[in-house]
Amino acid sequence: MPEPTPPFKSVGEFIRTQRELMSLSMRQLAGLAKVSNPYLSQIERGVYTPSAQVLKGIADALDMSAETLYREAGLLDDSVERPGLSVEDAIRVDARLTQEAKQALIQVYRGLVATQQPSTESPKPSRPARKPAAKAAPAKSKPKSR
Repeated sequence: MPEPTPPFKSVGEFIRTQRELMSLSMRQLAGLAKVSNPYLSQIERGVYTPSAQVLKGIADALDMSAETLYREAGLLDDSVERPGLSVEDAIRVDARLTQEAKQALIQVYRGLVATQQPSTESPKPSRPARKPAAKAAPAKSKPKSR
């Protein structure tokens, strides 16, 4: 009979996937999350169950909401209604996308957001573009009779 999967292996796999998406080494993520490299390795392999505080540090280091990571770890009750995921978090958890696609989408999204300039004025309704006025052909002058 196969050995049961540790309960947090999926969150470890999720963390590893997100770390790779961010192009971080395990050592870099451990430093950012303020955990030891061996401990992070054990979390990613599903050996240890991380505390909520450790998950929060990892989420911050991965630039994602702690709520997304808590949900992946099974620490949140999905029957309670919560605000929707951020765009980046939704991209990260979409199992249909490859790592390359996720990375590309996040880069495109961040680029689009960065180009937006919040306006202090209310947006003005756009008017349809006017067609340039057609120039009237110069009137032919009749020769003057003398």
